[in-house]
Amino acid sequence: MVESVVTEPRGSGRVARRRDRRKAEIVRTATTLLSEQGYQGMSLEEVAEQTDIAKATLYHYFSGKDELVAAVLEALTVDVNARLEAELARVACAGHLEQLASLIREQVRILTDTAPEVATLFSWPKSWPESFDPMMKDSRRRHDAIFRRVVEAGMAAGEFDCPSADVALQCLHGVLNQSSLWIRPSLSTERRTELREAVVETAARMFSPPSSGPR
Repeated sequence: MVESVVTEPRGSGRVARRRDRRKAEIVRTATTLLSEQGYQGMSLEEVAEQTDIAKATLYHYFSGKDELVAAVLEALTVDVNARLEAELARVACAGHLEQLASLIREQVRILTDTAPEVATLFSWPKSWPESFDPMMKDSRRRHDAIFRRVVEAGMAAGEFDCPSADVALQCLHGVLNQSSLWIRPSLSTERRTELREAVVETAARMFSPPSSGPR
């Protein structure tokens, strides 16, 4: 039996890469507008204008506003989770408490420094249509799973002293979501760093035995 070999037409890979770059550019523009104006305020006309393409061209990439917004939410979810996984890999040999503290620190940095749009769209969602509820829940579940993995491992090892992982994680996410309100861009760099570390230390104490704390 002879297997047929399908070869790509010359240049097709370059076209696909160009399309992917343009699609990513559209998503980045939509992310900015969505975080600034909310779902109701963001329009495809403005996305097209700021991306320097015709609105009709936009429909070659996304069928409509909801598909574009869904792409924004998914891209942010993937990016945040990748950053957290990378941070967890960096401290993989450390104890569970230090791993958790590192996750908390990275999450606070994301919300208040490197990607504040995440806080705007996920921590404080505004007027989301009900059709996005399943996607938002799935995004939060995937995000929670990273923290839960460390918490449950710490509990199993006897390193964490919390009666319920569910309750502790709910409290933790509440603290993290609030951090974007406490650590404001108007504060000095020194003060923002100080507040970040205070959040890390305080949040980690919910999981550690009374006699210990994050290193």
